[in-house]
Amino acid sequence: MSHHRITGVFSAAATPLTADNTPDFALFTDHCRQLLAEGCHGVALLGTTGEANSFSCSERRAILEAAVKAGIPADRLLPGTGVVAIPETVELTRHALSLGVTKVVMLPPFYYKGVSDDGLFAAYSQVLEKVADTRLRVILYHIPQVSGIPLSIPLIGRLIAAFPETVVGIKESAGDFNNMQAIIAAHPGFSVLAGADPLLLPLMKAGGAGCITATSNLVADSLRTVYDHFHDEARAADVEAAQARINAYRTLSNSYVQIPTIKAMVGLKTGNPAWKRTRAPLMPLTEADHAALADSYAKLP
Repeated sequence: MSHHRITGVFSAAATPLTADNTPDFALFTDHCRQLLAEGCHGVALLGTTGEANSFSCSERRAILEAAVKAGIPADRLLPGTGVVAIPETVELTRHALSLGVTKVVMLPPFYYKGVSDDGLFAAYSQVLEKVADTRLRVILYHIPQVSGIPLSIPLIGRLIAAFPETVVGIKESAGDFNNMQAIIAAHPGFSVLAGADPLLLPLMKAGGAGCITATSNLVADSLRTVYDHFHDEARAADVEAAQARINAYRTLSNSYVQIPTIKAMVGLKTGNPAWKRTRAPLMPLTEADHAALADSYAKLP
């Protein structure tokens, strides 16, 4: 996998909130440290699981600054910087670079639907040309079931051709393994990262680069086992057991609304009920659902 620019297990980190619904910087940075200690190569903060699009640009900047100030290595942070307006995407990307953070995950502008590949190419091009920093490495973010904006294989190819040193990977969160395989075949060396935990093992076997997933908030150690040993026949049983554990946690998190459930499960894991808080329009689990979740969580491997 040395040909991949970005490879590893990255956590799509959840963002804890204080009682007044503002980001809890201390709890978040503690969480980042724990994710790295449990085996994550890095933390992909301010993505979908991190409720990024419910935070203002100033809040997003403050969260990233808090992580760096707390000593989380800049080269292990992958913030989401793609928003609807090109100037704000430029601003957030430049801000990350100013902190020494060179790898970002970038959504396309996602408000207008049915836009052409030409329009998406123009949007990404304008961002990268305005940022104009040779240090920058961009992971495209393909999550059409949420954004409504798919990133086609021809579009990916155009961006790689235009920005070969900058556009180096994609987070494929559509859960479409055939699409992942097609991207790998079309663009050797391009880092394809699974957004769905159950696909990590088959993706690694197919030549993928790793994952950026929500369940890594809970089972980073198991994801790291799969990543490190997927090719080792002597560890096949360990890898299969780790993948089964990952799948069990993922299945439970998908039994309710996923993001509030992931946060509630982090709360159960850490014993800190502050993790149950979400920012509207997402709502915390009901007391009944949380009690049922806690019962099921206690039975997980």
